[in-house]
Amino acid sequence: MDNQVLFVAIFLIAGISALQFYRGRKLNLMLMEHYIRAVKDVIKPEDELYTWLGGYIGFRAEYKVNRDNIRKFEYTLTLLPRHSLLYFPIALITSRHDKLYLVIKPFSDIQREAHLIQKGYYRMRPGIDNEELLRKEVIEIAGKQYEALYEKKRDVENLRALIESLSNPHNIKHVSLTPKTNVFYVQMKPEPETIGKDVERIVRFANERLRESPFSS
Repeated sequence: MDNQVLFVAIFLIAGISALQFYRGRKLNLMLMEHYIRAVKDVIKPEDELYTWLGGYIGFRAEYKVNRDNIRKFEYTLTLLPRHSLLYFPIALITSRHDKLYLVIKPFSDIQREAHLIQKGYYRMRPGIDNEELLRKEVIEIAGKQYEALYEKKRDVENLRALIESLSNPHNIKHVSLTPKTNVFYVQMKPEPETIGKDVERIVRFANERLRESPFSS
C-alpha cells in the first residue's frame, strides 16, 4: 500500500512538473518576444545581435544605434524560471523578480560619477570605483529610500527626475553614470505593459539630458 501511494505521488509530481514546464516555457518565450519587440520599436537599431542565455531565462541584446546621442544600446533580460516547478519558488526568494539591465553608451562624455541605489535591494552591493571619494546621502523618491553617491548634487537630482518620470519609480533599483566606461546604466524590474514607455523616457534622457552641461562639464 505504501509503495502504491508513493507511486501515485511520484506520478502526480511528474505530471505537475511537466505541465509547469510547458506553461512556464511558453510564458517566458512570450515575455522575451514582447520585450524584444517593445524595446526595438523604440531604439530602431541599425544593427542588432542577440545572445541566448540558456534554457528559457533570457537573453542579451546589443544594438548599434549611431543616432542622436546614443552610440550603442545594450540590455540583458533575465526571467524567473517559470518553467521549473522546483526552482521557481527558490528564485522568488533569491532573485525576487524579472530583471532588465540597460547599458547605454553615449557619444557625449560623462565627466562625473553618480549613483542612485534603492536601499535594501542588493544583498552584496557591486563595487564602485573611488567610492570613498564620493559624497553620500539617503534621499526619498516616490516613497522609497535610495542611497545617493555622487560628485555633484545636480547629477543626482537629474537622475532622480528621471526615476520620478517613469511608470513605476519603485521598479528602478539602480541608475548610474560612470565616466570610467562612459556608460549610463539602469537596472530595473520590467513590466510588459509599460516597458515601451519607460525605455522611451530613458532614451530621451540620454539624448537630451546627457548632452547638456550638467553631465558633461
